This record gives sequence, structure tokens and C-alpha cells, in this order.
Amino acid sequence: MTKYLISFPSAAMVFPEEDLQAVSDAAHAVVQEAKDAGVWVFGGGIDESVPPVVVDGDGTVRPGTYPQTAQLEGGYSVLELPSYDAALEWAAKIAVACRCPQEVRAFQYDPAS
Repeated sequence: MTKYLISFPSAAMVFPEEDLQAVSDAAHAVVQEAKDAGVWVFGGGIDESVPPVVVDGDGTVRPGTYPQTAQLEGGYSVLELPSYDAALEWAAKIAVACRCPQEVRAFQYDPAS
């Protein structure tokens, strides 16, 4: 089976403040559904209050990030699924719960993971 990354940027979640609890409840329900189905690997939101750092090969830690990932934020789910179509189905469920479109990407197969 293939692992899929289903994600969205923080700015994509636009809904009235009074809907926050309903969105949270819906998102948690989809996560539980994925866990119950045995397809959930990992998920969560990037804590945007913690600034990114880069750790070099010699252990040096420096503030910042790769230029192409400067806007890396939002929510992420990793699911292990039998097909791309199944990934699209789960992305649709997450899109409904989070009230925003989801991006779907497949991880390359790695027998060690």
C-alpha cells in the first residue's frame, strides 16, 4: 500500500469564528474514522508559533528554512491506502470537515518505512 500526504495551508481554512468548534469536531471525526479503518499513519497541524530552523550536517543550528518551504504551514495527514482513488476519497472527507480544498501527494515506496 502507498502512503499519501493530504494537506492544506492555514490560509485555506476560512469560516466564521463561531464555526470553529464544529470544524474541529468534524475534523476529529474524520481522523477517528481513518483510525477505525486502519489507514491513519500520522497527522497534525504545524505549530506556527515555533519558528523553523535548519540543522546542518555538522550539527549547526541556524534560524530559517529552505526558501521553497518558507510558507510551510497548515494541516497534514498521512494515510496508508490501497489506491490513489482511495486517497482522493479521504481527501474529500477531510475537505468537507475542514471546509477547504486538500492537496494530495503520494510518497515514493520505501520497503524500510
